[in-house]
Amino acid sequence: MNPSQIENWEKSLPQVPKPVGSYRPAVLVGNLLFTSGNLPLIEGRLSRTGKVGQDLTTAEGYEEAKTAVRNALSAVRGEIGTLNRVVRIAQLTGYVASAPGFGEQAKVMDGASELLIEVFKERGRPSRVSVGVSELPLNAPVEVALVVEVEAAKI
Repeated sequence: MNPSQIENWEKSLPQVPKPVGSYRPAVLVGNLLFTSGNLPLIEGRLSRTGKVGQDLTTAEGYEEAKTAVRNALSAVRGEIGTLNRVVRIAQLTGYVASAPGFGEQAKVMDGASELLIEVFKERGRPSRVSVGVSELPLNAPVEVALVVEVEAAKI
């Protein structure tokens, strides 16, 4: 997307979710921005709970990963003012609350990756870690965190 398309797209982002603990949604260190873990919250509530492969299908987990990464992008925008300052999505770390024997964590996290690529094109294609875990906060099915390279602020 070009800068005006990104501005239009970011208008659809939710407000930065309120932290559910003692942390900041994002921290800028030099030109790298680190988001905290983001859950698939919609208006402060999880849309689904439980484990992928038991309570949710892989396709439902994929959609939850998209919601979670939208919240991460809200935290990015909240910290730097606009997504137009994003140079590159450097890394996506995704956690999937997984039923025993579930092995499609990468397919679930494709939801987050593909949304980033849709918005930022090739500079949105991150390195990625997809991890299966037994539990996540609030019984969330997924959680994502980003490392983002940003342009220096213009003074």
